[in-house]
Amino acid sequence: MTARRPVLVFSLMAFAYAFLYAPIVSLVIYSFNESRLVTVWAGFSTKWYVSLMHNEELLGAAWVSLRIAVMNASLAVVLGTLAGVALVRFGRFRGRSALALMVGAPLVMPDVILGLASLLLFVAMEQAIGWPAGRGMTTITIAHVTFSLAYVAVIVQSRLTRLDPSLEEAAMDLGARPWKVFFVVTLPLIAPALAAGWLLAFTLSLDDLVVASFTSGPGASTLPMKVYSSVRLGVSPEINALATVLVVIVTTGIVIAGWSMQRKAKREA
Repeated sequence: MTARRPVLVFSLMAFAYAFLYAPIVSLVIYSFNESRLVTVWAGFSTKWYVSLMHNEELLGAAWVSLRIAVMNASLAVVLGTLAGVALVRFGRFRGRSALALMVGAPLVMPDVILGLASLLLFVAMEQAIGWPAGRGMTTITIAHVTFSLAYVAVIVQSRLTRLDPSLEEAAMDLGARPWKVFFVVTLPLIAPALAAGWLLAFTLSLDDLVVASFTSGPGASTLPMKVYSSVRLGVSPEINALATVLVVIVTTGIVIAGWSMQRKAKREA
């Protein structure tokens, strides 16, 4: 019985990996298909990558998504870090429960509710104060920051709870002011959490479809919106090529990050 257990475990792992990655492998293979029909192999070709480079709509949507994702990640890290520090380091204060509730609510709230609530808020603000004028990159970024900062706050809180507060107390005993302790001691110690939060917020924004659909307007279509509208009429080989490019970029980033972590571990050893 024990001899069969490794075989069973290996089989289950192989099935799980095949279930997850076989569609991605198939997508990459058919991105080099000569035929326009994505399910019929007609020979090797790279023409769809050339066509993708000349598709201004997809490239424009990708540029919009990247700009929104960078702005969202940066703002989410700043606001999420402040919220996380307040919840962990400031103890009990008036409004702490409300702050914790507001920070945690986007984690469990459906995207449809977030998108609809954001849309109603922007419409009411435009009628009341005239800003934001219409829907576009600004409204999408604000809506993305609303839920992204919650993830950053959770990551920062987790890091701060494991951090030894005596390091900050020692700096203040030596005469450092609280703001200097934060920038010189606390921030370097939680830097890995900030990097992780930035990358997570960037990924969430780049991948979002539902919230962006509610808060976008003419001329501000993100890449997921453009891909979704294209796929509804049938999968195009250009979409396969675009997905392959994204897979290569993500894989390269993962490999570089793993290599950097290994080098750092070796230096510390």
